[in-house]
Amino acid sequence: MPRILPTDPHHADARTAATLQAIETKLGMLPNLLATLARAPAALNGYLQFSEALGQGRLSAPQRELIALAVAQENACAYCLSAHTALAQGTGLSEAAIARARRHGASDTPDEALIELSRRIVRSRAKLDDGTLEAARRAGLDDGLIIETIAQVALNLLTNYVNHVAGTEVDFPVVGLSPAA
Repeated sequence: MPRILPTDPHHADARTAATLQAIETKLGMLPNLLATLARAPAALNGYLQFSEALGQGRLSAPQRELIALAVAQENACAYCLSAHTALAQGTGLSEAAIARARRHGASDTPDEALIELSRRIVRSRAKLDDGTLEAARRAGLDDGLIIETIAQVALNLLTNYVNHVAGTEVDFPVVGLSPAA
């Protein structure tokens, strides 16, 4: 049961209502997470702008979803696991690739490095040892991709934490919290 209810677009101020309508038009639905973020319009707009900016970066849409899945798995965020499983499928990732991401693996070295780096950032609260950075670099991640990965992790931490605190109701096909086999 939600502890912070999603914003009803019909009862929001005009700017927030317009933002929520634009989201619904673009996605074909208004995800509960985004309607919940709209309780603080600055948080919603910040999330949307940060997400859009990262979408223009070097990480591909499938790679961003792999990171989101790894972070959600690490944080046991049922909402984000469900949402990013659906979004990952929409980017063309296979069920096997999604399951590997949740187990912290991938079919190629750079993607596996992104997932492992993301997992270690979450677990260590970003206090990485030199060996972790060297492993990422050996796998093909340059400093720009390392920073972009940190940014992507931060974006996903925001949504994981909002969902945990708010008790956001999952409005995507539900994915269980246990690691995929």
